[in-house]
This record gives sequence, structure tokens and C-alpha cells, in this order.
Amino acid sequence: MTDSLIRTPIRQLLATAPTGQAVRVRGWVRSRRGNKYVQFVALNDGSGFHNLQIVADLNRFSEESLRDVGTGACISVDGILVASQGKGQAVEVQAEHIEVLGATDADEYPIQKRGADQKGISLEALREIAHLRPRTNTFGAVLRVRHALAYAIHHYFHERGFYYLHTPVITGADAEGAGQMFRVTTLDAAAPPRTPEGAVDFGQDFFARPTNLTVSGQLEAECGALALGQVYTFGPTFRAENSNTTRHLAEFWMIEPEVAFNGLPENMALAEDFLRYLVRFALDTCPDDLAFLTEQYDKELLTRLRFVVDNDFQRLTYTEAVEILKAAKQKFEFPVEWGTDLQSEHERYLVERHFRKPVILTDYPKEIKAFYMKINDDGRTVRAMDVLFPGIGEIIGGSQREENEARLRQRMREMHVDEHELWWYLELRKFGTAPHAGFGLGFERLVLFVTGMTNIRDVIPFPRYPRSAEF
Repeated sequence: MTDSLIRTPIRQLLATAPTGQAVRVRGWVRSRRGNKYVQFVALNDGSGFHNLQIVADLNRFSEESLRDVGTGACISVDGILVASQGKGQAVEVQAEHIEVLGATDADEYPIQKRGADQKGISLEALREIAHLRPRTNTFGAVLRVRHALAYAIHHYFHERGFYYLHTPVITGADAEGAGQMFRVTTLDAAAPPRTPEGAVDFGQDFFARPTNLTVSGQLEAECGALALGQVYTFGPTFRAENSNTTRHLAEFWMIEPEVAFNGLPENMALAEDFLRYLVRFALDTCPDDLAFLTEQYDKELLTRLRFVVDNDFQRLTYTEAVEILKAAKQKFEFPVEWGTDLQSEHERYLVERHFRKPVILTDYPKEIKAFYMKINDDGRTVRAMDVLFPGIGEIIGGSQREENEARLRQRMREMHVDEHELWWYLELRKFGTAPHAGFGLGFERLVLFVTGMTNIRDVIPFPRYPRSAEF
């Protein structure tokens, strides 16, 4: 072998016809087996789901030279790519030189062969070693699907003339009015400066005012849409909600398109086309990873993904949905009445039992929606929309925004939103206002749906939730 060899990704080699060429591969050992004549090493470099078999003839290698080639070790292999003699793979590498780049103490390595295949080690236990869990088949698959979806999001919007807008992570505005935000400050937490009245003097803080980590980039995205026409955000958002459910994170990523001149019908059409594109992209580009996740975790996963791709989304109003739910023979844990927010059990009934297709609900009561949503002519409902998926319920929430300054001010007063704090948002309605609409898609919720995982903490590399920020 020669030092001029360049490393080839394993995924590329597995798609290569065995022509006898010299190759160099590097990766992490998933398993090692064999006998006194030959050793077989399963090697994975993360480029794809499948391992590459390395064959080490013990006439060439001594047992001592292979001592550190164990599960978890990182090795470099030079050899000849040949047709495989075994089942399950077309090619393998006949090793001529093996170098251990990073040895692993087998007694201390927490992910042994069974763990690498995600058997015998729980997902909960893997969260405690988040720095190592990407080496398992499960999290390698999840992270590759996550990457594919992120790429598809940017590709989708770029091809359709959207501009990627970077909205601030630090903000003085609470877009949702929820109040559950992480404070950003440089003041001494033990002894902050005080005003004469005894309140914390934020005038001495870095930004000279209270600031927080953002819960949404929507309000700033509206600024971009009312200048560039159509924009989207894709960035981290934060909620200081003390929740330990399988659907909540303290730090997560949001995709928020905003489009000038769109109304609610155009907003629904964009959301449907966008979601179907993303699911189809995952099916087309991650077949091996999705096949593994289907086999190991959710036998109905591929069927559910094709359910989204193959069916037009059903559109109906919140009022119509309430009537359907009240007439349903199924008993719900939470009673349904007009004016109450629908629960996941209600949303899933509409999707999975009644319509048997994805659903877009519109025209919600104004009391249960945000201040910026445009009120309908009935004065009771707003031009809101929620997209509901099987198995997960709401996956997208959006609306047509209120573009009229006077009506927006009135709505802010009704909902006790500080007009002074959002003066700039109101000025959008004062200078060249226009109809516009948009929606938000929680990225982790999308990845949760596409991978079939059951806990949102398992679809982000380093999850943030109450009492967990170690990694």
C-alpha cells in the first residue's frame, strides 16, 4: 500500500463494483469475530447505515497486532476491495495494513456490540451518554435523517425563491405572550443593582433593558417578508416551560416561513406542499435508515410516511371539527366544547379514524389563539390553521396575520400585550402594510414523526430539558 491512498467513505465503497482496487477506509469497529485463521471486523464511519466487512488473514496479521482492534476502537485499514464471500454485502476489504488510531478499553466502553445494535441498552440510558450515542445504529440513523430533512428544508425554499432570514436569538419581545422565557443578563445574580423603588435596575444591564432567549422568529420574519416578499427562518428557539413530557424540549429548532400577499388559503397550500415534499425526500434519500427504524421501533412507520405523501390533506373549520368530535362514538378523556383547545386525542381521531388522511383545521376561536392573528368577519374566530398528522397530532401552526394597525392595537389591548414594547411591529402596519401569512414547524417534531421515535429527546443530538444541560 502507498501513502498516496485517500480515504474513501464506506457508503461509497458499498456502492462500488469490486474491481480489485486498493482502498483506504477509516472508522469505528462495531464488532469483531473470527477463528484462528481469519478475523472479520465490522467497520462503520458514519457515512451510511451499513457496515463494511474487513477481512484480516492471520497469516498476515498476528493476534498481538490485532489486540486493540475491538468494539469502539477507531482504525485505519488499507486493503483490496473484493467481492464478498459472505451474505448481506456485495463487497468487503481484504486487509493488508491495519493501524489503530484510537484504542478503546473494552471493560469501560459503555456501548458494546449489543449496544451498537441498540439491543440490551435503553434509550433512557443512552441519554446519559449523549456524547457516545451517535455511534449506535439507532442514533446514527436518526441523525442522518435529521440532516436530510434540514437539507431538504433549505432546498425547498431556495428553489421557490424564498430568502433565508437570520432572526435574533436574544430578544426583548415575547412573540407568543407566554412569559416562559430564559432571561439573558450580565447583572450579578446574587446582588443585582436596584432602582430607588427596589426593583432590579435593568438599565445597567448589557442591553439596558430586560432581554430573553427567543421563543420564535416570526415577528422579525414579518419584517423580512414585508420587504423581500417571502422569507423563512430556521434556527434555535427556547421555552422555559418546566415540562418533562415526551413532546417538550427547552431548546429546539423552528422553521417559520412568512409570505407577503398570502392569505389563509395560500398558507394552507404552502404548508401541505412543504410537508409532503419533506416526507417524500426522507423516503427517497434515507431508505436504509428508515427501514432499520421501522424494523426496530415502529412497524407502521413507512406506511404512515406514505400515508402523508399519498393523501391530499382534508380541510375543515374548527367548528366543523367540534361537531364531528361531539358526535363521535369514541369516549375522550377530555370533553369537547366549542371554545376549548383541542387535545392530541381529538386531533388524532380526526386524522386516523374519521378522515383517514392528514387534516388542516382552520378558523379557531380568537380567545385561544395569539394576538397577531387576523380576526374573521364573524368577530369570533381568527384565520388560524393547524396541520394535524397521524400519531403526533399538530405538527404545524400558522395564520394570516393582522395587517390593519388599528385592529392589531385593539387586539393587543384585549390580550394585554405591551404596545410600547412592540412599537416596531406596529409600525409595519403604519408604513406600507400588506396582507401576509406564515406558519411554524417545530423541526424536532418533524424528525420525531419521520423517524418513528417516541421521545423528542431522542431526535436532537444534545437535548435540553429540566435539570439536563451537561453536554
